[in-house]
Amino acid sequence: MHSGSMTRVWCALRGDGGVGRRPWALKHRSSKWFILTTIVCAIFTDIFLYAVIVPVIPFALTSRADIEEHDIQKWVTVLVAVYGGALSAFSPIAGWLSDHSSSRRLPLVCGLLALLGGTLLLNLGSSIGVFIAARILQGLSAAVVWVAGLALLADTVSENEVGEMFGYVLIAMSVALLLGPLLGGIVFERAGYNEVYAMVYALIGLDVAMRLLVIEKKVAKRWECVEEGSEGDVETARDTADVETKPEGDLTARNTSHAASTPTPPATPVKHAPAVLTLLKSRRLLCALWGTMVTSVVMTQFDSTLPLHVQQTFGWNATGAGLIFIPFVLPSIIAPIVGWATDRYGPRWLATAGFALLTPLQVLLRFVTHNTLSQKALLCALLALMGLALNLALPPITVEITSSVTRKERATPGLFGTKGAYAQAYGLFNTAWAAGALVGPIWAGFVRDARGWGTMTWSLAVLPAVSVVPVAVWTGGYAFKVRRE
Repeated sequence: MHSGSMTRVWCALRGDGGVGRRPWALKHRSSKWFILTTIVCAIFTDIFLYAVIVPVIPFALTSRADIEEHDIQKWVTVLVAVYGGALSAFSPIAGWLSDHSSSRRLPLVCGLLALLGGTLLLNLGSSIGVFIAARILQGLSAAVVWVAGLALLADTVSENEVGEMFGYVLIAMSVALLLGPLLGGIVFERAGYNEVYAMVYALIGLDVAMRLLVIEKKVAKRWECVEEGSEGDVETARDTADVETKPEGDLTARNTSHAASTPTPPATPVKHAPAVLTLLKSRRLLCALWGTMVTSVVMTQFDSTLPLHVQQTFGWNATGAGLIFIPFVLPSIIAPIVGWATDRYGPRWLATAGFALLTPLQVLLRFVTHNTLSQKALLCALLALMGLALNLALPPITVEITSSVTRKERATPGLFGTKGAYAQAYGLFNTAWAAGALVGPIWAGFVRDARGWGTMTWSLAVLPAVSVVPVAVWTGGYAFKVRRE
């Protein structure tokens, strides 16, 4: 291939607008809503693929990997742990790479390749080693999708829109968690093993198209100057685009450097600690990360316990065990409204109310122990209220990740350099979520097995209970001072 053609292909993949003619539908492909739709699609695909294989994996372990029946539970747990471990390990790396990449789209596309590779290994694999490798690739892909995707969303929208936009992302996550096991079980039962993956490949194809079509806001500005101005204007456009997607802190240094009309002696660069270490010094961010882990534990506890509990208590089959998640997931439709309220009224009391509500609801679950209509209604009502509480807590906590970075940049201009630290902050967010997703099912499963459903429910209530005070004090900034990060 000619070197110029290769350059154009590479630049198109990076999305940097460096060469070639103006892309078609540039305005629409770089619009806020198209970028949001692309991220929602990416999140949905990632979570759906994680969830759709839940009813399939036990069959694959016995029929393809020759695992004995008495070892199935052990290897299912191992595969869950491997995914969580990979997600946790790769998230900080994905954050650093995303912040230092020329565009957010490049890591998103690379993450998609990892997702496709993991899917192929799960589909075609015939040994436990291959399945473990597939889950590692899925964890890597999830790390990239969540970190680069949320950072791209933070780049795209204004600070007073972050909560509302993240609400739509949470809807995608909740719907995927619900539809994945249901569709996976139905398709597997009625069509077969390979047909489950055919459904997945179709979804990945849509995701590929969306990720290749999207154009970042700052890149769109460069294309406009390529068409309308000279080459010198392109450099100016690059600077302008970077300025518009960075906090005010970066603006000061950049504008000062361009405003200088006469040569000046080079200033000694100010050295700062690595962004991750700086972020971890923020009590506000640490509180948000703790809240993220707690909500993840509460949300994922049911993965290893609820289907088995309703089967043993109510005599429900696999379909009924899947449908019981509907009242838990349905309240996610309020997430954009909660995000909107967070943007306008602040995150503190919404998040505090969510954690405060979770505590008694978690304890009350212990009373669902008999096969009666009233007990079934009680379980559905408690799950719906828990879903409501989680959707009161999670959007404000997620917004706090962005706000913590923005406030630190404004307090200390240039603290995170010209690249910023949004993706690295979301790498920490992803790590906290992965830790909760690992602890939740294991804690709930082992405690229920050893001490029963009642002990499991009240023991997990301790986490949101001890979280109420720090969330009330630190979310939205230190409650007892005018300003403290």
